[in-house]
Amino acid sequence: QVQLVESGGGLVQAGGSLRLSCAASGRTFSYYTMGWFRLAPGKEREFVAAVPWNGGTTYYADSVKGRFTVSRDNAKNTVYLQMNSLNPEDTAVYYCATSALAYTNQTGDFASWGQGTQVTVSS
Repeated sequence: QVQLVESGGGLVQAGGSLRLSCAASGRTFSYYTMGWFRLAPGKEREFVAAVPWNGGTTYYADSVKGRFTVSRDNAKNTVYLQMNSLNPEDTAVYYCATSALAYTNQTGDFASWGQGTQVTVSS
């Protein structure tokens, strides 16, 4: 099983940017689709973005499309989430996760999860 550790969260003003990182242990990182999800208070966990194992076509939730960019570096066992034009609705704990399936956004299809990193956007 892959171990995942997120970093890069913090407090930012509306309109600002943050870059999240997710470092993975294990030699099979490059086999997985890597996804980002978020959990805001009082809401269910929400899919944000994902990138398939080969860094191919990325896909996003409509709420972040055009503002967030997901990428990966298999040589570094790391996946990134660049977040621009942040707004208070983006405030949440952000998690990365692995899936053996390509092009899925379903929480149940992701097996390994990190501990999360808090992102807070002030207005």
